[in-house]
Parts: sequence; C-alpha cells; structure tokens
Amino acid sequence: MRYRGKVEYAQQRKIRESNTRFYRLCHWPIWIWVFFLAPGPLTFSLFARGFHSGNMIWLAAVLIGTGIAGLRGQMPGVEPRPYILRFDEDKPNPLYRRVCYTFAWNAVLSFTLLNLAGLLIAAATGVFYMKQIYHAGYFPLFALILILGILGKLPRVGPSTQSEGSERRYFYGSVWAVTAAQTILLVLWKTMPANAFSVQTASLIKLAAFLGTLLFMGLLAWRGKLGRTRPILPGELMVSD
Repeated sequence: MRYRGKVEYAQQRKIRESNTRFYRLCHWPIWIWVFFLAPGPLTFSLFARGFHSGNMIWLAAVLIGTGIAGLRGQMPGVEPRPYILRFDEDKPNPLYRRVCYTFAWNAVLSFTLLNLAGLLIAAATGVFYMKQIYHAGYFPLFALILILGILGKLPRVGPSTQSEGSERRYFYGSVWAVTAAQTILLVLWKTMPANAFSVQTASLIKLAAFLGTLLFMGLLAWRGKLGRTRPILPGELMVSD
C-alpha cells in the first residue's frame, strides 16, 4: 500500500547536540516500565490481585538496574547526547539500544496478543482463562520476541541504524495503538458491572472496543497523525531517541 500520509524531512529538523538532564530523567520511567513488565505472569498478578512483595522486589531490581544504565548513558533517550544524528547513515546499532527496544517490543506485543487471545476464548466459550493463558503462553512468546531481537528482525533492533527514519514510526505507532487499547480494556474491565451482561456478551464488548481502538490508532499512526509516526525522508541531519 502506497503511503499517503504526512512526512518529515531530515534537513528541516532541529539538531540537538546534547540531552538535558531533564530530558534524560523523563526517559528513565519509560524504561523502568518496560523492564518492570518483563515477567508477564508477575505483572498479571499485579492487575489481578494488586501490588505485592514479588512486585516490590522486582521493581527494586529494575530501579537499580535501569538507574545504573541511565547514569552510564546506556538507555535510549538517557544518553548524554543523541546517538543518531544522520538518519540514513549506516551506523552500528549499540547493544544497549538493541536490548532496550527488544524488551520494549515484548511489552508492546506480548500483553496485547495474550489479552486478545483471552478475549477471543471468553467470547467463544463464556469462560475466562486469562491466568492459564499468561502462565502457559507468556514465556514462549517472550522467548520468540527475544530471538527475533537477537537476530535483528524487529524495528530499531537491527545491527544498523540506517532505516531509523521509517522504523521509528512502526515502533511509536505500535506504542500509541497498544497503550490506548490496553487502557480502554482496563477501564472496561474495572467499571463494567459484573451482572449487567453474560460473560460472552461482556467479552464481545471488550473485544470490539479493544480491536476497534487498535485499528483506529493504527490508522492514525499510519497516516502520520500521531507523534513520531511520520516517516523521515533523506536529507542532512536528524536527531532520534
């Protein structure tokens, strides 16, 4: 499909020679969240039963690990200066970027696919198997995404940064769509009256809202209507994180 949305030109972008402390600090919570979500069943228990000791221990480990990496400038957006300045340059993609974006793709894809599977099964059978789905399906899916990351088959995770101008929009478009859809699903999960509908009807409503949001936000991202979702065409310089 030919792209018909808005684009950006690299030579028109303001060049940022360094990242301010505030800018770097604002990116730290993003990576805290990404790595905090990594143990899927533990995250599922957080939303099912609330914050408990296991979540506390893991959060402390993530805070320490990402804090050390942040002080060393080893996370995207937390570097003292931007790593990518010329978007079409065949430049090696550092290991820390490949690791961080692999785990970010896991946070984007795994929970979305597992929640979608749970909603489809509940809509068909009238029974929720979310806990069983997370315990049986999360780690195989996580392993698959890690393998794809190691092989450099995910956007922003390849050995080179040469395709950054297009790959960044796939990443941020996915983040926009998944964040909106997961938020709406969580709101429906918490607010929909338990006895107002049958399990199948309630699941169909949630499924329709979930898929509808994913498709709507995905379309906006494809058209370049959301932040950082416009392709950057070749030119002089760019800054990316």
